[in-house]
Amino acid sequence: MTATIETAPVQPAGIAELAARLRRAERDGTPVEPIRGLLADGGISAAYDVQRTNEDAWIAEGRRVVGRKIGLTSRAVQAQMGVDQPDFGVLFADMCLAEGEALAAGAVLQPRVEAEVALVLKKDLPEPDTTLTELIAAVDYLLPAIEIVGSRITNWDISILDTIADNASSGQIVTGTRPVTPSSIDLAAAGMVMEVNGTVESVGSGAACLGHPYRAALWLVRRMAELERPLKAGEIVMTGALGPMVAFPPGANAVVNIQGLGQVRIKHEEK
Repeated sequence: MTATIETAPVQPAGIAELAARLRRAERDGTPVEPIRGLLADGGISAAYDVQRTNEDAWIAEGRRVVGRKIGLTSRAVQAQMGVDQPDFGVLFADMCLAEGEALAAGAVLQPRVEAEVALVLKKDLPEPDTTLTELIAAVDYLLPAIEIVGSRITNWDISILDTIADNASSGQIVTGTRPVTPSSIDLAAAGMVMEVNGTVESVGSGAACLGHPYRAALWLVRRMAELERPLKAGEIVMTGALGPMVAFPPGANAVVNIQGLGQVRIKHEEK
């Protein structure tokens, strides 16, 4: 797990500069070169420092936190990145689209789409040793969801350090409109099919997400509690991809069907 080795802290001035670089990339619509070399000494901890610096900056600008997303839930992708756990990013209210809304042209840099299960919580989860049964009891309802992931890094040339610093490559999300009771569905066995422009481009199931979306969510709950930033009632948890992500150019349409959860769709506006 070489990506987690830390040899020296990255100075606060360096963290602030890298965070500002990513914010400028988003604001200007121009990706930047990979930043992993400048984070290598501090490792994953420094990458999360960059992410948290931007989260604080965006909150200061008036953006509102509404949940968290989980990335790297595929064992194969974890092995490729040299890690043995997922990562997380923050979701803001202005990242959330309703069914029927379109992704605005240029809103997400280098967009790709993933099919996911979204959890909405009805209880706070403040304990670092939260159990699976406590998590299940805290889930209010489930929704089918699409994450439009994006990268502020040129050509998606990312390592674990780049993606964590870049808010886990977050872009925007769209969720379905029919809440589903958690007890009515076996998420691990739920099949997923995603079509882009009428062609099946991604197939998977709940089991592709760390064996079960709740396992991914439990990791996040415990991690955020450890960081004293616990998940709260009403927040959304995007639990991770159920299948491969797919390019999503301007003019494209994506439709996701998840067994037992229903359908969700998104259109990408033309430039």
